[in-house]
Amino acid sequence: MSKDQRTGGIFTKIRILFARNRLGELLVLNGLLTPVELRHALVRQKSENVQLGRLLLQERMVSRQALYRILAQQWTVRCMAAVVTITLSMSSMGIKPARAGAVKDLPAHVLTLVSTANSAFRPINAHTPLFGSEEKRSYNLSPFTKWTSMFDRFESTMKTSAGQTSMNSWKGELQSLSGLPLEAMAERVNRMVNEVTYIEDSNNWGKSDYWATPVEFFARGGDCEDFAIAKYTALRALGVPEERLRVAIVHDKKKDIPHAVLIVYTDNGALLLDNQNQTVLNAATYNRYRPIFSINRQAWWLHNQGAGTVMASAE
Repeated sequence: MSKDQRTGGIFTKIRILFARNRLGELLVLNGLLTPVELRHALVRQKSENVQLGRLLLQERMVSRQALYRILAQQWTVRCMAAVVTITLSMSSMGIKPARAGAVKDLPAHVLTLVSTANSAFRPINAHTPLFGSEEKRSYNLSPFTKWTSMFDRFESTMKTSAGQTSMNSWKGELQSLSGLPLEAMAERVNRMVNEVTYIEDSNNWGKSDYWATPVEFFARGGDCEDFAIAKYTALRALGVPEERLRVAIVHDKKKDIPHAVLIVYTDNGALLLDNQNQTVLNAATYNRYRPIFSINRQAWWLHNQGAGTVMASAE
């Protein structure tokens, strides 16, 4: 089979994935509507020109909680399918990918609190896969525009007096953590950042998903990925090497929604820093989350957990 045929087959599967994640079909597949009920609702939707979800809620055909769960599933699968599509497109068309060198290491160079970055930490040559998943690494960061654009906005903000004032204040708070063992440093950073107010992106930015810079986060609060980014930034500023840090997008099996955490690789294994928990957790023994993908400035990793995984994206 030729490369074009293989690529075409993958794109066909992705198109099927999109088609099979229409809201109505997902509601039927999850046993929340019968095919007859869906057909009736679609007829009314067309005649009344209203959103299907709004109509179903008005008629009390599904609960608000169930609808939000299905919408989250639909959104996250489509987002990850888009990431895969972009990545395959760039590979097949020979487009030069954006790699780690194109993303400036602002936390280490602008906020650094150590005289010689990384000097206190030994390099890690291998990582235990998160939550027992199979990891596939790529150095192509181009599909992850929310991640890379966050660094661009962070750089621009750091050139303003307001941005410098905000980060200088934060540096003062982090200064006392310099020189601590990594486990203790991670614990303190987790508690410090978790004091910031949690707020949904839709209320904070008028968008369904927005990856805030640390300056924006400390000024306005943020949601799960903003907490993870702020913790990543703090630990990089404290000299923790890039290869020991990853922002991980996971599926919260308890809440059945996508979520974001920071993974810190210590000499004794991976730690999980979570805005939902004041205590730093042992990633090897914590089974609430399924990893979807993880990312830092050097690369990103796709975590293969089989057919049950719910997808999310930094696209």
